[in-house]
Amino acid sequence: MPYIDLNSDVGESFGNWTMGDDAAIFTSVSSANVACGFHAGDPSVIAQTCRDAVAASVTIGAHVGYRDLAGFGRRFLDCSPTELADDVLYQLGALEALTRAAGSTIKYVKPHGALYNTIVHHEAHAQAVIDAIRAFGSDLPVLLLPGSVALAKAEAAGLRPVAEAFADRNYNPDGTLVSRREANAVLHDPAQVTANMVRLATEGTIVAVDGSVIKTNAESICVHGDTAGAVAMAAAVRSGLENAGVGIKSFA
Repeated sequence: MPYIDLNSDVGESFGNWTMGDDAAIFTSVSSANVACGFHAGDPSVIAQTCRDAVAASVTIGAHVGYRDLAGFGRRFLDCSPTELADDVLYQLGALEALTRAAGSTIKYVKPHGALYNTIVHHEAHAQAVIDAIRAFGSDLPVLLLPGSVALAKAEAAGLRPVAEAFADRNYNPDGTLVSRREANAVLHDPAQVTANMVRLATEGTIVAVDGSVIKTNAESICVHGDTAGAVAMAAAVRSGLENAGVGIKSFA
C-alpha cells in the first residue's frame, strides 16, 4: 500500500483569541505543524497542543516563522540572516521544551507563511533557516515546496528534504502557490480538493490554476486548520485517500 503524510498548522490560538479546532483536526492528520510563538500561539496554547498531539499519536513538527505576531507571519521581514537564524533557533528551543514536557520531541521543521514562501527563492534567508536547524543539532527533516532553494540547501547540509503539496490552495503553473492576495488562492469544495489529492497521491500530479498539469513528488499534504470547513475538509481528504488505497502515515 502506498502511504502519504497529512499535516496541518495548529497551536495558533493566542490568549482569548481562538484559531481553528486542533483537537478535531488531529482525528484526520498524521503530523502537526505546531506554532512556536513568533507568528501565533502562546506558551499555554502550545503546551496544550503538544499534549493533545501526543494523546492522538500525531507527530509534532516545529512551525517556525518570521517574528510577526501582528501580521500572523504573513509579511516578509527584511532581517539579517544572523537575526533570522537566531529567531528560528529560539523557536525550536521553545517548542522542544514544551514537546518534551508532553512526552515527545520535535520530529521535523516546516516554515510558516511568508518565511515559507520567501525561502522558495531567497538564498540568504533559506541558508539562515537551514543553519538554525543544523545548530539545533537534531538533523530534523525540512518540509517545503518541491524545487525550493531551502530544500536544496537542506539536502546539501545533510538534512532530509521533504516536499509537500497543499490540499486547499491553488497553484501557479510554475508550482508556486497563488498569492493569498488573490480571490482564488484558497479552494473550498471538499469534493474538488479530495479528487486533486487522490490524483497527487496516485499519479504524482497537480492541476494548476490555468489548467496545466504539474508533476510533483510530494511526500506530505497540508490540510489547513484555520479555513472555513477545515475539519470536514481534512476528514474528506483522508477518507478519499484511504478509499483510493493510500494509507496515511507521518513521513517522520
